[in-house]
Amino acid sequence: MAKKPTLSFWQIWNMSFGFMGVQIGYSLQNGNTSRILSALGSDVGHLSYFWLAAPLAGLIVQPIIGLSSDKTWTRLGRRIPFILAGAIVSALAMFFMPNSEFFTHLVPALFFGAAMLLLMDTSFNVTMQPFRSLVGDMVSEEQRNIGFSTQAFLINSGAVVGSILPFLLTWLGVSNVPNEGEKVASSVIWAFYIGGGALLLTVLWTTFTTKEYTPAEHALYNNLKEKDKKKSSFLTLLKDTPKTMLQLAFVQFFSWFSLFMMWVYTTPAIAQNVWNTLPGDATSPAFNEAGNWVGIIFAAYSVFGAIFSLVMARLATRFGRKPIYLSALVVGGLGLLSIVFIKDQYGLIASMVGVGIAWAAILAMPYAMLSASLPADKMGVYMGIFNATITIPQITAGLLGGLLYSLLGGQAVYMLGLAGICMIIAGVSVIFIKEHKIIKEI
Repeated sequence: MAKKPTLSFWQIWNMSFGFMGVQIGYSLQNGNTSRILSALGSDVGHLSYFWLAAPLAGLIVQPIIGLSSDKTWTRLGRRIPFILAGAIVSALAMFFMPNSEFFTHLVPALFFGAAMLLLMDTSFNVTMQPFRSLVGDMVSEEQRNIGFSTQAFLINSGAVVGSILPFLLTWLGVSNVPNEGEKVASSVIWAFYIGGGALLLTVLWTTFTTKEYTPAEHALYNNLKEKDKKKSSFLTLLKDTPKTMLQLAFVQFFSWFSLFMMWVYTTPAIAQNVWNTLPGDATSPAFNEAGNWVGIIFAAYSVFGAIFSLVMARLATRFGRKPIYLSALVVGGLGLLSIVFIKDQYGLIASMVGVGIAWAAILAMPYAMLSASLPADKMGVYMGIFNATITIPQITAGLLGGLLYSLLGGQAVYMLGLAGICMIIAGVSVIFIKEHKIIKEI
């Protein structure tokens, strides 16, 4: 079997650069969906149901896209056509969602907003899934840690930009409260416009700077012969699921259950716990100021995640992926738990150190562990199936969110405490993962 070429730093950078733009859009969604839907009329206790759009879309779309991209060979490559198509639709949905109230002549604003959220999430998933497979396709085992760590750095960098955009636009003078007779602040609307444009530009960069391996090169580097390219049913693929994926699934469940709770409830939690707003108060200056600050602390955890990504590959090579993964998740859980006790907005930034470290590890370590155990000709479909370990916990959290919110006395900040406990459970569960031996990075 011929060895995959050693890629330069910029080749590795370019293949994931578009993911930075996708994450700008995804972070704008994470930081502002609850804010937009609350302004359009949603009750806080019902927010988690709307957030089900993302995991449901991912559960259905990602395996299909993975299987399709495994079989696709075009002049642009096998993964990039899907990345580009998803980016175009994502950007269009971003332009429409914050303007949902202007389509009430067609459908109620809340319904239109939910529909755009579903379309945005579906297209984000079409774009995101092939990015994971692209790195798995292109890098050798020796560069696997650096490949996924670079991707994590770019994802976190995009998250910083997406998270601070509403705050930055407000600082530049764009109104942070809805105009007369409107529901969504101009700062949010313009942030979505800018984010959609950035998404398209960065994906185009990856499209035109990355050359995927040809079918012949792919077969040569992975020792694939015609007899190896037999078709497998979806049930057969599930039956042959690598053990590493199954072991990672438990960790993923509690990690993403925790993250979903954080994304859904941070805005109302901070508004109530720090700005002392009342439940249902979603249009006041205090609530919108809290919403902007959530963008800042989300940016903060992405900054800390980006910084940790710079050293994560070296740490994983020196000490092993499991110890780094375990420690990062536990630290993230402690960060989330601390939010329950913090009443000062600036103190929340310290909590985000742990969250950022955990986030960086979640973006890289599972994929570095998993991709080493996957057959090269089924990389896409198994990466798509693996996405179920991300979406199922979010669906579970979405369905249980309203009930848990009620059981915790309607205090959104306690939902973040629950998220912290789940993240710690995920960290401890890393102990039970058995992975392939790590080859020294070059």
